Amino acid sequence: MKMVAANGAEIPALGFGAYGMSRNDMLRTIPVALDAGFRHIDTAQIYRNEAEVGECVQASGLDRAEVFLTTKVWVANYAGGAFAASVDDSLRKLRTDYIDLLLLHWPNPGVPLGEQIAGLNAAVRAGKVRHIGVSNFNRRMLAEAVRLSEAPIATNQVEYHPYLNQRLLIEECRRLGVAVTAYCGMAVGRVFADPVLRDIAARRGRTVAQIVLRWLIQQDGVVALSRTTNPARIPANFDVFGFELSAEDMRAISRLAARDSRIVSPTGLSPAWDPTPALAACPQVGRGPGAHPAGIVKTDVENRQSRRRSS
Repeated sequence: MKMVAANGAEIPALGFGAYGMSRNDMLRTIPVALDAGFRHIDTAQIYRNEAEVGECVQASGLDRAEVFLTTKVWVANYAGGAFAASVDDSLRKLRTDYIDLLLLHWPNPGVPLGEQIAGLNAAVRAGKVRHIGVSNFNRRMLAEAVRLSEAPIATNQVEYHPYLNQRLLIEECRRLGVAVTAYCGMAVGRVFADPVLRDIAARRGRTVAQIVLRWLIQQDGVVALSRTTNPARIPANFDVFGFELSAEDMRAISRLAARDSRIVSPTGLSPAWDPTPALAACPQVGRGPGAHPAGIVKTDVENRQSRRRSS
């Protein structure tokens, strides 16, 4: 399993996501995921399935240290003593005495960010949490969270798929040493009918899901969450470490980015999102000659704009 290093944390590059899963879904899929090799499980208080994660991990026979558990504090629990109480409840449900990675699930302007970050730090000091992070934060909020926190911020979990150009946010995460954890990678099924992705998958003898997951984890500092309620698909979804996409395939997938492609933006929770323009910059493997400082090749449009600004 490839690991992503982020401000002292070592996060498995591929996680199994539990969003929207019922108890029956969880009991059918988590054991298969663990058997397939997944060692990173992502849940949240609001998903109401932390207990099933704990049950399945305990029943797996794996040592607790072998499984990286991520959960998220819900926005209603940010204020006062509710934060610490909710962490204790998560620990109980997960059947563990520590959480590997604890995130703030969404921004909540009703509670000062400093108070939210203080709750994360208190959990770290108490030995209940190894690493902390945020989810669905824009660049400004992420930088402020890093500034306010005693403990390092390890990740920002955000929507990221081939149609959503998150270049600006990814660059800021890299500047701050923060990993990007990508959710909604399949764009709620949009990827499966995409001719570009289907062509790459056919040429490589892979599934479209494998191609998209590989595109994500092949980018520097990106962790991908895989989610399915079909146990039969899980082994293939994990089998993304034995091949690489070419630089041209990486660019072709990045060029799929289009305007108005954000899927997850709930009213009352979403921040002022960073721009996600079309004509995505092209993530590369590594940082070869001609690469953008953040490991991203500039598009022709960006290069022309840069020349105009410098003239």
